[in-house]
Amino acid sequence: MKHKKRVIIIILVILIIFLFNIYKKLNNIVVLELGIFAGSMYDVPNWQSYKTFDEAIEKFQNLHPNIRIKYRSGTLKNDYSEWLAQKIINGDEPDVFCVLPGDFNTFASIGIMKNLDELIKRDKSFNINRMYLNAIKFGQFQGVQYAIPKELDPQLMFVNKTLLKKEGIQVPKGNWTWEDFYNICRKITKDTDGDGKIDQFGSVGFNWKIAVYTNGEQFFDQSGKKAMFDSKGVIEAVKFVKALNDLNQNFKVNLEDFDNGRVAFRPFSFSAYKAYKTYPYRIIKYAQFDWECIKLPRGPNGRNASELNAMLFGISSRTKHTKEAWEFLKFITYNDEIQMDVLRYSHGIPVLRDVTESKKAEEELLKYNPEEEISVDTKVLSDVVEQSVVPPRFHKYDEAVEIADREIYQIIKGDKEVEDTLIKLNSELNDFLNQ
Repeated sequence: MKHKKRVIIIILVILIIFLFNIYKKLNNIVVLELGIFAGSMYDVPNWQSYKTFDEAIEKFQNLHPNIRIKYRSGTLKNDYSEWLAQKIINGDEPDVFCVLPGDFNTFASIGIMKNLDELIKRDKSFNINRMYLNAIKFGQFQGVQYAIPKELDPQLMFVNKTLLKKEGIQVPKGNWTWEDFYNICRKITKDTDGDGKIDQFGSVGFNWKIAVYTNGEQFFDQSGKKAMFDSKGVIEAVKFVKALNDLNQNFKVNLEDFDNGRVAFRPFSFSAYKAYKTYPYRIIKYAQFDWECIKLPRGPNGRNASELNAMLFGISSRTKHTKEAWEFLKFITYNDEIQMDVLRYSHGIPVLRDVTESKKAEEELLKYNPEEEISVDTKVLSDVVEQSVVPPRFHKYDEAVEIADREIYQIIKGDKEVEDTLIKLNSELNDFLNQ
């Protein structure tokens, strides 16, 4: 009896699939697969990660009755790259998929993502200039547009206002500099209980990469063939971070020290700012002191912004439905209402400049933080995004940065001479890049 029921169920499933395929053909229905993951793009608490996509899919399908969007739920971000890579190997990757920053260079270089330049050029209803210039660059590989950001995550500076107030120091505003930053850190860093050990610190997490970017420099040229660690600006940046580290007298400051209110400054993404400014996460993590976010300090030749992060989406170069895939990609990155949903349900900011700077965006930010005004207003966010740095894209980029990171760590923590070591490192990286 059970065997008969099982056979009947299998026959019914096959019949349903058969009838659905006939229905698709008769009605010209196209099914697109979307590749996304559960949770936050930015590793902050987010229980609404699917909501913005569910709403976008519903609205898109209402406008395009002949297109159906499906996605696999439950894939965590940590597992997403492996899942997507396996789909690519099997030749059945999604038509439209999220591309994590660590995968972008590889996917673009092996040709798995469609070149979007011609689609953008031909589509008169799509004006890419509405998007932040740096957002556009973030989806480019060697000058070709392979992906478009759905949302952005600029970097800011987290300030412990309670600690600064205790020391009689004003919170820096606007166009502050490395010199301002260092002087405050020097005043803040001290032994407060008289036991001979420093227990209050100026900063944590302001690393050499941030210093290079805030000094207006890059690690490599756009071609990926030339390292630039021997430039004056990079040498200045590494010396500055070493000077900051020396204030701590070899004490290793960590994020727990910051969470416990013993550190004045920490570089912070906007996504983390938004997540931890709202209830209940504000109470859980940062209830013991008042805090705010401001721009990063600028170096002698730089600006008050660092590297930009973004949630990228591309189209499979093997999709059988290029036209429909492009329409959906355009919808989630270019539709005003879907872009506003970024502020409603995610922790990034919209990729469309006019949406981010709109009155509606300001109201949306305040809605999720009713107890106090968010002082990082939309104009400041726009300014930070526009001034942010987009690193050059090439296949060996991540490995080259890892090599540099190991050597510069030894400079900052040890006694190696900065300039000579960086010149030697630069030569080694040039050899690696041109192998």
